[in-house]
Amino acid sequence: MSSGRRLAAIVFTDLEGFTSLTQRDERGALALLEEQRGLVDAVLATRGGRLIKSMGDGLLLEFPNARDAVEGAVELQRSVRARNLREADRPLRLRIGIHLGDVEERGSDILGDAVNIASRIEPLADAGGICCSAQVHEQVRNKVPVTWQRLGPRALKGVDTPVEIYRVGWGEPAETAAPRSAPARAGPPRIAVLPLANISPDPRDEYFADGLTEELISTLSQLRGLRVLARTSVNQYKGTVKPVSQIGAELGATSLLEGSVRKSGSRIRITLQLIDVASQEHTWSESYNRNLEDVFAIQAEVAERTAAALQLQLGEAERVALLERPTESVPAYDAYLHGIREFGAWIDGLDPARAREAIRWFEEAIRADPDFALARAYLANVLMALAGEALPSAEVFPRARALLDRALELDPDSSEAHVARGNLAMQADLDWARAEEEFQRALALNPSSWTAHFWYGSLLEITQRFPESEVQMRLGLEQNPLLLALELAVVSAPIHRGDLDGAIRAWTAMGERLGWPLVARWNLAWLHVLRGERPKALELVSAMKDSTSLLDRFSWALLEAFDGRPAPARDLAEELSERSRTEYVPARFLVALLALVGEKDRALARIEKDFDSGDYSLVGYYAQVALNPLRDDPRFVALLRRAHLPTEANWPWSRMLPPAPRPEGPGASDAPRGE
Repeated sequence: MSSGRRLAAIVFTDLEGFTSLTQRDERGALALLEEQRGLVDAVLATRGGRLIKSMGDGLLLEFPNARDAVEGAVELQRSVRARNLREADRPLRLRIGIHLGDVEERGSDILGDAVNIASRIEPLADAGGICCSAQVHEQVRNKVPVTWQRLGPRALKGVDTPVEIYRVGWGEPAETAAPRSAPARAGPPRIAVLPLANISPDPRDEYFADGLTEELISTLSQLRGLRVLARTSVNQYKGTVKPVSQIGAELGATSLLEGSVRKSGSRIRITLQLIDVASQEHTWSESYNRNLEDVFAIQAEVAERTAAALQLQLGEAERVALLERPTESVPAYDAYLHGIREFGAWIDGLDPARAREAIRWFEEAIRADPDFALARAYLANVLMALAGEALPSAEVFPRARALLDRALELDPDSSEAHVARGNLAMQADLDWARAEEEFQRALALNPSSWTAHFWYGSLLEITQRFPESEVQMRLGLEQNPLLLALELAVVSAPIHRGDLDGAIRAWTAMGERLGWPLVARWNLAWLHVLRGERPKALELVSAMKDSTSLLDRFSWALLEAFDGRPAPARDLAEELSERSRTEYVPARFLVALLALVGEKDRALARIEKDFDSGDYSLVGYYAQVALNPLRDDPRFVALLRRAHLPTEANWPWSRMLPPAPRPEGPGASDAPRGE
């Protein structure tokens, strides 16, 4: 039995109301315990912590330092909040207590005053809340993006002297937030603009309410010292009847802006109210009866009133920016709002048809006003996101470049334009330094831009700066907490540290929490492949074997090849090669399949052909495990150098190859090969 003393960050969790729930519904209570364990396992996997033991409805956790403990606790509560959004009829209410001190290890257990103190701090937290000792606060107060409320010294059972307690402000429920008389929060206020209700006579004017919601988000994002949640995360509250306190808690918002829009001909009536989440009181409310062309003045006035209510100081540059009209053309602005709505729908569902509609409306806005910089920036962003996926990069890049050159000439301080230019520098110019400058410039102009964080994180991942990439993805998730793409990036972080077991736990917990979306199944299946558990991977996605989706067919073919069955990959490669003669086929599909079945020459020829045409989409898929057969080929290394990509693969599966083909034909077994 091992023994030793060390400094450790101790975390206790507890489920509120578990005992009474057990008496009413024992099976449901046990299910909540399992869910808590899954969410905790995901956090432990990403934060380097460990589970010491389970104690009824609570857990004792250990982290290597105070920062990981606090960030892990916040991550856990946010996961619980996201889970409760989907299971509002059976909420999971978690309390967390944290302390830093010496512990003594006894076998797999830890003992000491630090453990006792942490266990006594946990009951001081409210449901959904986190409390910690002054020792923890002192270690992380300037290192973690949370706010702190000092609760003062508290006498704890079994502890000789009172312990100074702090409440961690991460966006907790209203009942746990500081009262209005408490000191002001140290962190920036967070506001959520809820979808404006359309009360127009014509229901087809829904686009106007949706577009105006996005515009208010963009306008408020110009205010320094204010964090504005992304539309993707607030859109779920369209038509909601949830109380203010619940919405604020779920989004981690300190204020909500809500209202309605009525459009009739050239007249609009916009009613808005700003609500303080903690007190649930109206900070201000106003109705605007104006002509349609006055919509920009309304937005500026809303921003100024919000800034005043939240005690934000507006600089002269901000006041000037708020008063600028993006266009003088009402038809151009109307088309732009249509485009904004389609753009948002595409982001939510990744439906190419909605992307095409967004393109059509932004083009219409530019035709109506060729000097409409914002419409040009949004159009360029849509095109760049589709490059190499749904549209040939060689066609997209020149068009996007022309759009952005003009957009930035008209408005050098457009955050959206700088995001797109960063994407252009990354995908078209292979200029990593310039891309990083553009993304940083976009974030300086709009710290609430989740798109800038996402693309910046993607750039850092491409260049194998994995810890920095994770930071950017987490910051993006802060602004858009319900966007799946950002959550996938964060959950995948352990892979880059070579922690496949941790990644599997994290993906499993996320899949269970989100109801197992296909992307979670496929990614988890690949993690099992990387760990050498191919039969388990095939079993996980067996239901997709007969899917007609290209992505499903591609993923299934790769998994089969890694089980020693290259025939499906070979057949799909030939099918896509033939289709590419008459339609656009993303290179990442065809190159991966050809490489995996031993067609190196054809795979490399396709990449070289793309490079010669100005398509460098290889930057987005060069790390695929399916390309491992190419890694040592001098031609592939030369292509990586040509693309300014690292030639040394800094990930643990970079040399993993598919097994030799299994016997096929009569008598061959169809059962997955055992390990």
